Amino acid sequence: MAIPWRHCWRWTTGATSTSVLETICGFNGRSATFAALSLRGTGAVAGSGKERLSSRPEDTTLIGNYILTSRHKSRLLYPTQKPCCCKRIHSDAKLKDPFTLAQKDLNHLYDDIKKELFVSKSELKSLCDYYFDGKGKAFRPMIVVLMARACNIHSNRDGDLLPGQRSIAMISEMIHTASLVHDDVIDGSDKRRGKTTINEVWGERKAILAGDFILSAASMALARIGNNTVVSVLSQVIEDLVRGEFMQLGSKENESERFKHYLEKSFKKTASLIANSCKAVCTFYLHNNNRLPGSPRAELKRCVLTGCHFPFKVSILVNSDPEVQEIAFQYGRNVGIAFQLVDDVLDFTACASQLGKPSATDLKLGLATGPVLFACQQFPELHAMIMRRFSTTGDVDRAWQYVLESDGVDQTNYLAQSYCREAIRQISLLRPSPERDALIRLTEMVLTRDK
Repeated sequence: MAIPWRHCWRWTTGATSTSVLETICGFNGRSATFAALSLRGTGAVAGSGKERLSSRPEDTTLIGNYILTSRHKSRLLYPTQKPCCCKRIHSDAKLKDPFTLAQKDLNHLYDDIKKELFVSKSELKSLCDYYFDGKGKAFRPMIVVLMARACNIHSNRDGDLLPGQRSIAMISEMIHTASLVHDDVIDGSDKRRGKTTINEVWGERKAILAGDFILSAASMALARIGNNTVVSVLSQVIEDLVRGEFMQLGSKENESERFKHYLEKSFKKTASLIANSCKAVCTFYLHNNNRLPGSPRAELKRCVLTGCHFPFKVSILVNSDPEVQEIAFQYGRNVGIAFQLVDDVLDFTACASQLGKPSATDLKLGLATGPVLFACQQFPELHAMIMRRFSTTGDVDRAWQYVLESDGVDQTNYLAQSYCREAIRQISLLRPSPERDALIRLTEMVLTRDK
């Protein structure tokens, strides 16, 4: 039985504003240092009083002022907790462990991926199978299958997973892995998931070809689903990955624009895959067991109008509802950005053995992530280092020290918490189910992970 769950918490500052959005964005009329903290994916401008939901990544827009100076630390730095009367619906049972709940659907995931990558040439097969060893947590496919079941239950109380929805989970892992292979070549990385990278073992040329082959196999699997909407949604992911990589090569002079640039890059490189995969599993209008001679919807309409027998077993899903798609997208978007923010924090707080790759990687690559951008407000000396991408001798060590002496890590964690709260708000709009509650539980796991 589901019961109303009212004992939740909201970050407050003791100021007049009480909402999460107002607290984080500081709608208080004071001069701004940071802006563009888009927590809801809205296109709203601060003070406009207007909001709109959109799946477009461009909606990471200027919506508020985040105040943090070296001389005067805002009360936002040290928020206190107050109970509030926000109404959320949770099941009366303990929130399910996401990985346990999704395990049955993902049992043969990597075996199925290897079948998609089957080739006769042994070396190419070894290259493609290198990261699909079954030792990963399959974080993205796990979110996808849980979202699929949660949306199915919300739409028609039937939580069965469709074959096409499971295929999307598999495809999401293939696209993610292909992007990792290419990233390692671009960054010159020698470690990934605790293993020597493909480019170190086989060389850069073969690594690039292996990444391309994995991506092509994912595209073929996507085409076999036979749903044009799904193809369109997941094709956006590949475009975002490329655009995000180009964004990572540049920086902004203006500090507010720089932070907006960072969040948009984080969406494109990390969150877009999660958000669009979650959206894709909610876009099935009609699932049929056999191919129809024409459009399934048109054929069904013809049979209804003429009274003829419809000769195929058909399962109609209602989760083509744009509102459900938007909920799924926004949950994935917010969880994805929070995941990246925590990842950027771990680059400063976790040891290399935990991460499975060297620490301070981002600084060595010339990248200014959340902790550095926040630290720059207390240590303006970082500005010049950011613009030259930490290329001068000693820049990496000094930047590292500035971040540890600042509140940059804490502020990035607070921001990740805000994105997770918004993810919970979105997913709580769905009908209660074990899968929905597991997705709520997942936000906590994102925030507390150590690798």
